[in-house]
Amino acid sequence: MASLLLLLLLALSGPGTSLFSPGSGRLLPYDLLYADGVRAYFARDWPRAAELLQRALHSYSQLLVARRGCQGRCREEAGFAGPLAAPSWETRFFDRILQRAECLGECLGRRLGSEPSLHRASREIQEDFEQREPYNYLQVALFQLKKLDEAVSAAHTFFVANPQHLQMREDMEKYQRMAGVKLESFRDLQATLYWEAYETGVQQYNVEEYLQAAVKLEESLEEVLLALEDCRALCEGPQEDGTEEEMQPGLYEAITAHYIQVLKCRQHCVLEVATKPGRVSATDDFIPSHLDLLQFAYDQVGNQALAAECAASYLLFYPSDELTLEKMKRYQAELGEEASMTARENIQRYVQRSLMEKKLIYYAVEHLGGTFNDPDPWTPDELIPGSLKQKHRENREKQRLENLDVGEQEQRGPFTFEGITVAMDSHQLNGSQRVVFDRVLTDSECKDILRLAKLAQDGIVNWRDATLLLHASEKSRKIVESYFTPGKRLHFSFTHLVCRTAVEGDQDGRMDLSHPVHADNCLLDPEGKECWREPPAYMYRDFSGILYLNDDFHGGDLFFTEVDAVTVTAQVRPKCGKLVAFSSGRENPHGIWAVTHGRRCAIALWYTLSPEHAEQERMEAEDLMRQGDMEQELSHTDVEEHMGTDHSGGASPEPPVPKGRARSTSQRRTSGSESGQQPQKLRARDEF
Repeated sequence: MASLLLLLLLALSGPGTSLFSPGSGRLLPYDLLYADGVRAYFARDWPRAAELLQRALHSYSQLLVARRGCQGRCREEAGFAGPLAAPSWETRFFDRILQRAECLGECLGRRLGSEPSLHRASREIQEDFEQREPYNYLQVALFQLKKLDEAVSAAHTFFVANPQHLQMREDMEKYQRMAGVKLESFRDLQATLYWEAYETGVQQYNVEEYLQAAVKLEESLEEVLLALEDCRALCEGPQEDGTEEEMQPGLYEAITAHYIQVLKCRQHCVLEVATKPGRVSATDDFIPSHLDLLQFAYDQVGNQALAAECAASYLLFYPSDELTLEKMKRYQAELGEEASMTARENIQRYVQRSLMEKKLIYYAVEHLGGTFNDPDPWTPDELIPGSLKQKHRENREKQRLENLDVGEQEQRGPFTFEGITVAMDSHQLNGSQRVVFDRVLTDSECKDILRLAKLAQDGIVNWRDATLLLHASEKSRKIVESYFTPGKRLHFSFTHLVCRTAVEGDQDGRMDLSHPVHADNCLLDPEGKECWREPPAYMYRDFSGILYLNDDFHGGDLFFTEVDAVTVTAQVRPKCGKLVAFSSGRENPHGIWAVTHGRRCAIALWYTLSPEHAEQERMEAEDLMRQGDMEQELSHTDVEEHMGTDHSGGASPEPPVPKGRARSTSQRRTSGSESGQQPQKLRARDEF
């Protein structure tokens, strides 16, 4: 858990060193407090560990407050107001720089009570605090001290920012089962105010409570803009590029390089504040989306003046948005020609400042080299230099395709597979990119594949049996490809024969799931009403399918929900030959009810449009099947050529299927190795 640098700090500070001096009036460096706290943790000195870790967190928080406060104060006291007239512009410019540096040093020294350079921790330690690692140590120490509610809060704070941490997930489940733990103890000690307000506002907006939504969204927007200023202020602190150059740059080159780095940092602050703790992906168009939602909410409650103000502010980001321009015309007509409909001043300042920074950054990239990943989709094309426009368009088009409304993809031609019918389409399933097909398999084909599943569990599967599975899944792939992506090749991402058997015992009133609600290519966040397309999700999956093999069981129905994972929008009852297919993204969260009697079997299928993510094992298995067919044909040819010859050994044995999935050609049979060889086992995985 501890980083290498942290362990070095532990060693250097020595076992008897005390880095915590209460009442001294000085803010001690958080990295040293952290090192001492972790040493106490490993020494199982729980009171000291808890005290020092809490002090380290407090020191880190106060350091950020001091830096933000001093940046704001010195910006006012030693600003760059007024023109820098020639010929003395250079001396006047650097005079103000020196004043700003002096102001910052004096302010930070006074607030921290010590030399500011003492508080410059390594990048590794900074990342520990940004990822809330001290709370992980702290929750254990507090638990050992039997301070259960405080331990739960510390654990929850760490878990919010690290939802994939398996050990903490187990710890949280244990805390939830413990007697005496209060529900209110599960709170985020580092919660950002605007996220709660934003998510509450969006929820109220979605249920058409527009007046309440407007209040929360205004609160969120105000806090977001403040958080942006805080983030931008911290960009002016010490920079680490992790490189050691042999030759130091000249004066102006050094100033330019550092300043452009600061500007890039400031630009990316919008991504930082738009990324919920524990997530990698930022909420798209975070600030414009506030204004768009507010505009509609105010319109619905009859406040056209504020609706027009929000619409005008939105147009600063997207000046040619036709829908918003039409609304502006309507608002002008309703409010009268004399009514002033101008954008909010704080939004005007935000956009003007951002565009000026982008202009400087793009100029530097064009003439001095480097790269810039523009965080905003609304950056106007005319701002981007001609030599960089093509790359910018490619990145923007890629992003547009990823965010393409799945509803637009439902325009397709007639379905032409003979004998197969569309039992339910997206409209009947109350969603988008969903469909149910009937009669994909016959009753006899279902029985053959069920026999394959039984043989696999009992021990023996040969290449003929495995061919049944490959043919059924390939038929399903062609159907899904024809329906959803005509003209585009769908590749198998994963194929899975799965059976679920009911547990023994009383089944009355069971409401549990054999597979919880999820989406197939993103991480579902029901509370935030989001689905984050980021690792460890299988982001390359584009479409999913389930081909059912039987219906002689109870339970086991598939159901779709809203993004909240609670509101069920459709349910599908399994049946032999029924294929359910759907897009794999946030538009189709789904789960499966537990089987309460009998055994449900199905073929689970996932598809991708990316050839590089095609299922390699399947292609190798298909090669094995083709090899088996060829060898069987050769075997028949040999029998015909030697008709009448005595073959005491009888017919040639069928070629075996390698254990598990086919891996490589080195596992295939070679001539001369067949004598007495038994077909190997192929296990069917009993999980979905």
